[in-house]
Amino acid sequence: MKKFMDWLQNSFAPRTTKFFARPWIAAVGSSFQVILPFILTGSLIYVYAVFRSYIPSLPSLDYVEYFTFRMMGPLVAFGVASQVMEKLGHPEYKITAGLSAIFFNIMISKPVLEDGIWLINQSRLGPTGVILGMLAGIFVAIVFRLIGKLHLFENNTSIPTFVVNWITNIIPIFLVFLFGQIVVFTLNIDIWPYIMALFSPIQNFAESLPGFVLLAFVPAFFYSLGVSPWVWNSIRSPIYAVLMDANIAAVAAGLAATNISTSEVMVTSALLTLGGTGCTLALNIWMLMSKAKSIRTLGRVCIGPSLFNINEPIVYGAPCVFNPFLMVPMWICSLVGPIILWCTLKLGILPIPALNVRVGQIPAPISSVLVFGTLTAVIVWAVLMILYLAIYYPFFKVWEKQTLADHPEELIVKTKE
Repeated sequence: MKKFMDWLQNSFAPRTTKFFARPWIAAVGSSFQVILPFILTGSLIYVYAVFRSYIPSLPSLDYVEYFTFRMMGPLVAFGVASQVMEKLGHPEYKITAGLSAIFFNIMISKPVLEDGIWLINQSRLGPTGVILGMLAGIFVAIVFRLIGKLHLFENNTSIPTFVVNWITNIIPIFLVFLFGQIVVFTLNIDIWPYIMALFSPIQNFAESLPGFVLLAFVPAFFYSLGVSPWVWNSIRSPIYAVLMDANIAAVAAGLAATNISTSEVMVTSALLTLGGTGCTLALNIWMLMSKAKSIRTLGRVCIGPSLFNINEPIVYGAPCVFNPFLMVPMWICSLVGPIILWCTLKLGILPIPALNVRVGQIPAPISSVLVFGTLTAVIVWAVLMILYLAIYYPFFKVWEKQTLADHPEELIVKTKE
């Protein structure tokens, strides 16, 4: 066990952290943080729509949602291109590349010009178009990066600086849209069907039990090694967005929602993230009752954020990271919880959500009821909470015992009043 822990800490974790810190990979993940306010705005409109369904006299805010959440493709394109430029040391290109990516994303969505009016399939710009937006952002970033590395006119002091800036921006902009014109309008190539065909196996796997479990387990496993779960957004967010968009479209067409691997199920409902990734709220509760002063004090400090599913303080403060007493229950909860929830949804005990609710910091079970729209979610929440408490308990007691053995002065002795 010691050799395994040494390997995790000294070899595996540093290499993983280094891999995800690479500019091109980190930029994709951070792009979702850049556009998060737009996503949250659209999500609030979905929540508002629930109230409006009961109070029809309330005004419609559909267009607010259309021009925020349903523009995720161009937003992601901007985020990726601008973040790559920033992380690669080209801040002078950050805004220009981002804006170019927005319009290039629209361009490769293959709009049709009819009587002077551009017609665009809106689904290619919305959540389903996130993948297209990512590719647009990456391509634009590549072009700007290549031009930036040439250092054009760097040593030519006879040309004013502002003119150099114009030229060095015009060249990559021209190349990006020249390429788009040739591919989309001259060669009449529509890349959308190819992208959907390429990613459909990934989405299908995500809907299977193994895929659903891995989407929950992998971030928790790496989190226990110190790698923040946010780094996985570049992989998970496009999958979640596409599958939820399909659910919304199905319900709008009078059909049933069928996709369960969505952000609403995996994150917002908090059934798999009670207290945060790894379901550490259960650990926090046991810490509040610890016989060790340091553990109980930390539990009190962390309980506030934990209730809102923010667990960086407890994961890095306990710590859970590279702590064999606490790593293992994080892994177990992230395996058992998804299996139970997947079966619950597949058996129809809980309805598959088709409502976009992205505010993942709403405490459970309130968030659970908002996502699933039924009080049955409270029962499922209670069952999982008890299960998580049971999983953490023996590991917590071993950790507490070890802490007291190393620091006997921390023992809290109850006195009779």
